[in-house]
Amino acid sequence: MSVRIVDIARTAGVSPATVSLALNGKPGVGDDTRRRIAALARKLGYRPLRPAGRPARPGESICLLHVARHGHTVNRDHDVFIADYIDGLGQASKQAGLKLEIATFKHTPIAEIIERAEQQPGAGLVVLGTELSTADVAAFSAVGRPLVFLDTWCDFLPFDFVDMNNRDAVFTVVSHLAARGHRRIGMVKAGAADGGWETRNLRLREEAFVESLARCGLPFEDRFVFATDSTFHGAHDDMLGILRRGAELPSALFCANDIIACGCLKALSAQRVRVPHDVSLVGFDDLPLAAVSDPPLTTVQVSKAEMGRTAVQLLVGRISGENTAPPVKVLVGGRLVERESVRLLTDAARAAAGEAKAPRGRAAAEGPPRARDPREGGRGRLERR
Repeated sequence: MSVRIVDIARTAGVSPATVSLALNGKPGVGDDTRRRIAALARKLGYRPLRPAGRPARPGESICLLHVARHGHTVNRDHDVFIADYIDGLGQASKQAGLKLEIATFKHTPIAEIIERAEQQPGAGLVVLGTELSTADVAAFSAVGRPLVFLDTWCDFLPFDFVDMNNRDAVFTVVSHLAARGHRRIGMVKAGAADGGWETRNLRLREEAFVESLARCGLPFEDRFVFATDSTFHGAHDDMLGILRRGAELPSALFCANDIIACGCLKALSAQRVRVPHDVSLVGFDDLPLAAVSDPPLTTVQVSKAEMGRTAVQLLVGRISGENTAPPVKVLVGGRLVERESVRLLTDAARAAAGEAKAPRGRAAAEGPPRARDPREGGRGRLERR
């Protein structure tokens, strides 16, 4: 059996990341430690999986590590989302004369993922980083071959990343809602089911939402930020509970992704809260489900296939040694897809929703809308306190 980086690390009493840095000539390791690790690698008969800087041979493969650490985002609800990445990866691999292989990891400890990644054949790796924490990404320093992370990025780590530009995309959403007359804008974020899991892109969207409100001169109101699970059924159940507890609603809600948005849409409909008449709704990802929801969902489209192609192009450059530049972080922009889930608010409509600067009359006194309890009968509408 061939000697692996983890074997050298175990014998030397250091981390696999330290061994990887030492053997690849990267900074962060003292000279004495570097020499000791190099000598130990020679003694154990360590051989890199492929010589650095050798062009990939025609027909050689690269491997996508399809990682679902907790399954709250990388799951069956998002199969289409992941398929778009694979389409882009496959197209670019074919153009480069490479085969694309896929290795899937579900709820697998990161140490085991790293060990199996070292054993994967091929010239390089693309790692689906959707559910990886910063510590998870850092652990890949132990992998002694070129790799690129897709659908995440981390500061201060010496890897190539390809991700979507969450901040710009969320600003596009908030500024669109503001332009349509909305002044009280809330968000449905991910995270109600288990506060211990991490999906970096969803957290970045939450941060960008707060920043975008400030940039648009709009107030941030914590009471209009709701948390749900990021699966369809989980988002539906969580939002249903929120509505049944009588939560006040803003005039518009931005949802962290389309799955959450569609789950919330179903819950709103069940409570006779009309979209967009009573509350406008915007998603993120432009999944096929968004186009056929009732009403069709306004959302953000990011080319996942383009992100996949970009990841392969970066990887091929690293494999061949032609790209010797420092690690890069590529952010791919998105565009707003306008459908029928956002209402244009007039001054009168804002006043009725409690959004006027100086509200008067009964509507202002009665306060913002709440979901009507369907057991009360009558036509579906918003009740006021």
